[in-house]
Amino acid sequence: MTLRSIRFNPAPHVDPASATTVHEWYQDTTGAFSAGFWGSESSTLSVHYEEDEFCVLLEGTVELTDASGHMEVYQAGESFLIPSGFSGTWRNVTPVRKFYVVHLPKPTAGGVPGDIDGGIL
Repeated sequence: MTLRSIRFNPAPHVDPASATTVHEWYQDTTGAFSAGFWGSESSTLSVHYEEDEFCVLLEGTVELTDASGHMEVYQAGESFLIPSGFSGTWRNVTPVRKFYVVHLPKPTAGGVPGDIDGGIL
């Protein structure tokens, strides 16, 4: 069985300056939840996540290094979650293609995204 979102948009967004392709297949009406496809050539990016992102690597190898220097390596066929609050480096060791699901947590009383109890995920 194949499921398709009613809001599927087959037209990709391509950033010619960075050789990155994004297909956002779904976004809820609040903008807090989205899913799609992302592809990019070998590159290194400094990142700070305000959202939670679940990734399924279809192709390539990714190195994620947090601000303290801890590194994890993910390869095609693997899945991983990047929690909100993560800061560090995303490195495409090779060209990468992935499916992603993103959730932007609601701000807590202090204005910081987090879980129901107000802690960073």
